[in-house]
Amino acid sequence: MPVLTRLIPSPVVVDIRPGALDDLASVLSDQRISHSGKLAVAVSNGSGAKLRERIAPALPGATWYEVGGGTLDDAIRLAGDMKAGHYDAVVGLGGGKIIDCAKFAAARVGLPLVAVPTNLAHDGLCSPVATLDNDAGRGSYGVPNPIAVVIDLDVIREAPARFVRSGIGDAVSNISAIADWELANRVNGEKIDGLAAAMARQAGEAVLRHPGGIGDNGFLQVLAEALVLSGIAMSVSGDSRPSSGACHEINHAFDLLFPKRAASHGEQCGLGAAFAMYLRGAHEESAYMAEVLHRHGLPVLPEEIGFTVDEFVQVVEFAPQTRPGRYTILEHLDLKTNQIKDIYSDYAKAISS
Repeated sequence: MPVLTRLIPSPVVVDIRPGALDDLASVLSDQRISHSGKLAVAVSNGSGAKLRERIAPALPGATWYEVGGGTLDDAIRLAGDMKAGHYDAVVGLGGGKIIDCAKFAAARVGLPLVAVPTNLAHDGLCSPVATLDNDAGRGSYGVPNPIAVVIDLDVIREAPARFVRSGIGDAVSNISAIADWELANRVNGEKIDGLAAAMARQAGEAVLRHPGGIGDNGFLQVLAEALVLSGIAMSVSGDSRPSSGACHEINHAFDLLFPKRAASHGEQCGLGAAFAMYLRGAHEESAYMAEVLHRHGLPVLPEEIGFTVDEFVQVVEFAPQTRPGRYTILEHLDLKTNQIKDIYSDYAKAISS
């Protein structure tokens, strides 16, 4: 009999709501996650450490590991420390750097990961990728999806607003990334995974079209769900294609060319997405995206994050080099310096009118 369905790698538990952290112990006691209660909990020395006192009494079998940063060395050190512990699972509690360190370390020692993010800065909280700083700059490493994701919206509201704004930019950029994937399909015959594309596109559209703001639980719920769906979409497709196109090439170019001045991941991706939509001739969509990003306090012009027009032109020109083999509107148009300047001038006028 033919196989009529496919298995989708996804968490067995996704709990997103105010107060979710109060029920973390019951989530972890799920027999699919931990049968003995022996857990390794990786925390940051910031937001995660502050929550340790609140959570620790409910997790008597846990061993706590404080992680200093978000480097490859930090992740390898964490894996080495956990190796002799005979744990059932690893819990990553903190911001994106801690979640990525915990994902890498859990994969290295062969344990499932429970992600408990304290902010919504990007879609890495449920993705099959760990982004870690290394000697060459920054690398992306393939890892399994988290087995569970617990997001307490009360905790999210306590994080600095810039983290939520960054997550908005990352989620909305899905729309541009899917347009790039469809372009690669039309021009080069690159295969599109329809399910992954649908999940990523609808996640981006849900955030883009929601009338609420970063202070509303309803909006935070939609944003958190969108970021989780984006991560699962990447697992479904087997790569970052559903959420990474010209928008992320521009983001990577900012990071590589101006590592000391780069803005947040989501700020750069949102700006890159709005500009990429304009490049492909979707001028109304670009203007609407820029309007929504501005409403949430995100930049849509390079000057708003401290870059000159000439520096942004340099970023756009360099961007295709950041992901060799990926085909987006940037590779398709193959623009030269003066062409980028002219189009940027038109873009800036269009979104300001």
